[in-house]
Amino acid sequence: MHGRAAFFDERHGDGQTVRTITIGLLWHSLNSGNLGIGALTLANLAIARKAARDAGLSPRFVIMGAREAEPAPPAFPDTRMVPIDWRALTPGGAIWRAMGEVDCVLDIGAGDSFTDIYGPRRFAFLTLTKLLAIARDRPLVLSPQTIGPFTGSGYKAVAAYIMRRSRAVFARDEASRAAALTLAPDSDVKLAVDVAFELPFVDRSSLRGSSRLRVGVNVSGLLFADAEGGSNRFGLSYDYAVFTRRLLTALSEQPAIDVHLISHATSAHIKTDDDGAVADRLAREFPTSVRVPDFTGPSEAKSYISGLDLLVAGRMHACIAAFSSGVPVIPVAYSRKFTGLFGLLGYDAMVPVTGVDEDDAVSLVMRAMAERSRLASAEEAGTARVESLLADYRATLRSLFAAVGDRV
Repeated sequence: MHGRAAFFDERHGDGQTVRTITIGLLWHSLNSGNLGIGALTLANLAIARKAARDAGLSPRFVIMGAREAEPAPPAFPDTRMVPIDWRALTPGGAIWRAMGEVDCVLDIGAGDSFTDIYGPRRFAFLTLTKLLAIARDRPLVLSPQTIGPFTGSGYKAVAAYIMRRSRAVFARDEASRAAALTLAPDSDVKLAVDVAFELPFVDRSSLRGSSRLRVGVNVSGLLFADAEGGSNRFGLSYDYAVFTRRLLTALSEQPAIDVHLISHATSAHIKTDDDGAVADRLAREFPTSVRVPDFTGPSEAKSYISGLDLLVAGRMHACIAAFSSGVPVIPVAYSRKFTGLFGLLGYDAMVPVTGVDEDDAVSLVMRAMAERSRLASAEEAGTARVESLLADYRATLRSLFAAVGDRV
């Protein structure tokens, strides 16, 4: 296959020979300070690993993601990591070589980065890596992710070309699917849902329902810095920093509530995108709150969240952790990815991007306190929808892996 031996044999203890497939996981990461990217990676690893084994193959993985300042965790025995930077993208560089080692590529686009709204530099990184997979003639699947928006004609042309050359494109919400089909109507675009719903965790639901409510508040360092800096680049109709402080004041005044300040994205080098730094500040301002130590990984975060009675969160994957562990959640939206994802699951409890002021947003959260049973029921119904939305993705991976194997 592709001028190389795509598989080599592993001999099991029973004497049977099992072929090995090497799968590239593009724009994934095991050491990102943003636990959302880690959640995507661990969940997609689990899905791909099972699909390969269902196809009678033994999987190995090459994880390609942004070079991180945080130290890499101990590697899984069947994975290795290749960091992406400008040097890695040069002709004959690390990514070109890595693409030569793999049999197919699953690209998750860091969840929401296949767009031009983050600027030309990130767009170049995201698209050059995809083009290298195409140039290496590796089957490319765009795993469930937000797609678009694309604003410039040049950006649109490149994105359309990539989607037409992909084996399959999975959008994690209807708006993304529509954006993809508008640009590349002849590409194979399917509707799925965020794979992070499949992230494994330790269930701590036994901690819920005591005489004191455990209310988690995940304050987004990104939104907080944006509000304090006065840029409002996400177009919120309210001041996020003012809302956060008013919410914490309202919660702290309730005698039967314990407030847990939770971080879901941390960075030692980018203080404007560090939930932990903001949580430290707010813990000093609201000393009755519990400053939860930063988590060592996404599964640890989800495990802790599963023991809460309610979560209010500005990071989407913190919201997904709550939703998929049965914890009523109030997402604080800052883009269409929130409404697209949770709307797809029939869940409408959310602080919207526009149409509310700070007091309206606080009132919305406080009303949700009394509606936790209704929200939990809505999550239960949405969770059933998740499995059906991921079924096509699982089937596509099984089919792809089996087809790659047949070409040996």
